[in-house]
Amino acid sequence: VNTLHDTFLHGLKLSEGGPCLGWRPGPDQPYKWLTYQEVLTRSQHFGSGLLHEGAVANPDQFIGIFSQNRVEWKITEQACNSFSMVVVPLYDTLGPQSIKHIMTQCNLRIVVVDNNAKAKCLLGGVKDGQYTIETLIIMAQPNEETNALLKDTNVKLLTFTQVEEIGKNNLKEFVPPKPSDLHTICYTSGTTGLPKGVMLTHGNLVANRAGVLVILFIFQVNYMDNNDVHISYLPLAHVFERIVCVQVFTAGASVGFFQGDVKLLMGDVAALRPTIFPMVPRLINRMYDKVANQSFFKKFLLERAVKSKMELLKRGIITKDTIWDKLVFRRVQNMMGGRGRIFITGAAPVSLEVLNFMRVALGVTFTEGYGQTEATAAISVTIPGDYNSGSVGTPAVSNVVKLVDVPEKNYYAKDGKGEVCVKGTNVFVGYYKDEEKTKETLDEDGWLHTGDVGMWLPNGSLKIIDRKKNIFKLAQGEYIAPEKIESIFTQSPAVAQVFLHGESLKASLVAVVIPDAEALSTWCSGKGQNGTYQELCANENVKKLILEDLLAVGRKRGLKTFELPKKIHLSTELFSVENDLLTPTFKSRRPQLYQRYKTEIEEMYQGL
Repeated sequence: VNTLHDTFLHGLKLSEGGPCLGWRPGPDQPYKWLTYQEVLTRSQHFGSGLLHEGAVANPDQFIGIFSQNRVEWKITEQACNSFSMVVVPLYDTLGPQSIKHIMTQCNLRIVVVDNNAKAKCLLGGVKDGQYTIETLIIMAQPNEETNALLKDTNVKLLTFTQVEEIGKNNLKEFVPPKPSDLHTICYTSGTTGLPKGVMLTHGNLVANRAGVLVILFIFQVNYMDNNDVHISYLPLAHVFERIVCVQVFTAGASVGFFQGDVKLLMGDVAALRPTIFPMVPRLINRMYDKVANQSFFKKFLLERAVKSKMELLKRGIITKDTIWDKLVFRRVQNMMGGRGRIFITGAAPVSLEVLNFMRVALGVTFTEGYGQTEATAAISVTIPGDYNSGSVGTPAVSNVVKLVDVPEKNYYAKDGKGEVCVKGTNVFVGYYKDEEKTKETLDEDGWLHTGDVGMWLPNGSLKIIDRKKNIFKLAQGEYIAPEKIESIFTQSPAVAQVFLHGESLKASLVAVVIPDAEALSTWCSGKGQNGTYQELCANENVKKLILEDLLAVGRKRGLKTFELPKKIHLSTELFSVENDLLTPTFKSRRPQLYQRYKTEIEEMYQGL
């Protein structure tokens, strides 16, 4: 099994005629399924249809896909995998500028979309001369608006079913890829500028799958097999969900898609009853809050139950068979379908307290992975039994990890601390058409520099403790470049200085703002607020007005919603070299600023 084509054929054999891809036609309906053979046949039809419509069966052929998770997404991908073509996903949160960038950089002439809204989005770009599309394939039936837009372009519109039918009548033999062939260009949102296209080969994905498999399942009694069912709701445009599906296909197991609406997800879970459930920290935190927020009596029972099972966890015991499972936790387990046994989290950090709560509540090991797109998802994963170190586990066997000195932050490899650098068969080829960024990230010896600072723990596991640069991740997984945002906010006439703060376990930002002593009085009087500088800074109405102005300035300059603070604190003490809050070159000393305003930051986060 060296390519994703091999992977699927391997799964076909292990599935023994069992289900492969499932979907729900409606909210109250059961899942319908396609077998592995049916998926393979449809992939051959769709791939043959693409070739008949002008595509070529080699890794220079890029196929765009702009769709939510659904059966046709995987059929498109499998067609590309079996005919040596490259899949290039687009996704909603990228925004129009990034979509234009990907369309032009990859010269995408064939794009598959799920609905009319996305078809109109792309046809609008063609009409405006931003990029060219030759063939647009839509999974839904095109509506009047789509057809009207089509008249203003030279785009050929086909339905997904039509392409399958064309391929069925003009069937081609598979053209399997080599392990070194490109499988996908996965665009990452990054922190500044346009997204970068991470080039990943078939070999990258197969290696990462194998590298994780050893740790994730060999260390456990519960090995994944063809009876397992995975709930697919995390975006397939990202590599985390893709690598989970590769793992599932390797075992001949099944993938059931959610209906496309996160609000209906728990209903889909109840109908599917998955055994495999990857979760992002945001969902885990929401579940934790929901379960922990109980009436007095239920809370009392819950605390007793958690305390009792935490004692077992300290001894490395994970179970669903205690009296507390029957009295308290069965409801939580049933919320997740009642059959869950393989739970994985990644994309952003999650607190040890919350993770261990989920372990005792669900009675599962709950594996945490650390990685990035450039390493095909996982760099390290936690080993069952390591429940109290706060680590991100041990390196996946597909890569080696070393720590490199970060002298400007006083981290040295001799002390077991430094920037996490990774080398292995799962490390990406480079950024598509961006040699400069590739050289910044991949050194000449093939080491991927992650930008994360880690430390080795006594048990040999890796713990992430900092970022090399002033960039951090929020709980949803978005990267924040605070200095870029702060420079925008200081354009507000009422503001002199800003310190933006975010945490990987929090979903939103907060900020400490120093109002401009000279401009504040005039600015405020124009808004009906008067007083001395000190009085104005202590005035709740003024704080509200300044926050509104910051949000307006941010939106005007194109900041995304998650880059805007939810709360601010007004302070009268300017950051300076003298009070050690600025460097001699007038850069913010972020650790010192955090310590200075730690109490105010904690107060702002209360209730958020």
